[in-house]
Amino acid sequence: MDKKIKNIGNLTGKVLLYGGVYSNLQALEKLKSIAEQQGIAPENCICTGDIVGYCAQPEETVQLYKIWGTHGIAGNVEKQLSEGAEDCGCDFREGSRCDGFSQLWYPYAQSKLSKNSLETLEALADHITFTYAGKKVTVVHGSYNHISEFIFKSTPWEIKGSNFDTTQSDVIVAGHCGLPFHTEQEDKLWLNPGVIGMPANDGSTEVWYAILDDTSDNLSYEHHTFAYNYKLTSQLMQNGLLPEEYARTIVTGIWDNTEILPPVESGLQGFGIKL
Repeated sequence: MDKKIKNIGNLTGKVLLYGGVYSNLQALEKLKSIAEQQGIAPENCICTGDIVGYCAQPEETVQLYKIWGTHGIAGNVEKQLSEGAEDCGCDFREGSRCDGFSQLWYPYAQSKLSKNSLETLEALADHITFTYAGKKVTVVHGSYNHISEFIFKSTPWEIKGSNFDTTQSDVIVAGHCGLPFHTEQEDKLWLNPGVIGMPANDGSTEVWYAILDDTSDNLSYEHHTFAYNYKLTSQLMQNGLLPEEYARTIVTGIWDNTEILPPVESGLQGFGIKL
């Protein structure tokens, strides 16, 4: 299948990068207000996918995303939902805890989304490209060739490097893995802004995003966190239909399990994010 690639041209000024909203309406509301306070226009805000996920308000979240009007690409969840698939497409190991949880939250999300929201998700591009401070940037979900590939800071550079070769990009902005990080090598930058819908397994309820800055015509970037009404998010998730473990993670900042994590990232659970 041909990839749907959206070129949004040359961007200037601050660019806000975020992902993994995961149906967390309260987090998306707060991030929208942060962008507005900083004077970052919607066309300079980009989502790395997975607008829908583990939390309790998928329909409201998609509608707010649509109203805000930021750019965004499809995550594996959007792909699966728009195709009417029976699972989230995360490639979780069959029988794992994550697989079991997905059999609760994914059908819940399916049942809540309107036709209008599904059409919004279906219209999302596979990738976004743009130029910024003279550099070509490509936005992917997991990786360029595999939407569900988990790429972390500890992932070997050779694996990351193939994405730059394929896209002829200077910067790859990615999502999916749930953790913020950056890796620079050979004048190339892999940047994951993290996710706003779930904590980063760091023992904090705050969630992550990133901002690009082109001051002095050079590309710089910075990771940021923000606090939001996580107590309401967790309370809404305790509806008897969603995994209680995810509702608990919203409050504790600790993932229920580290099945998807490499040893390095797994060993950092609860110790904060080292950037």
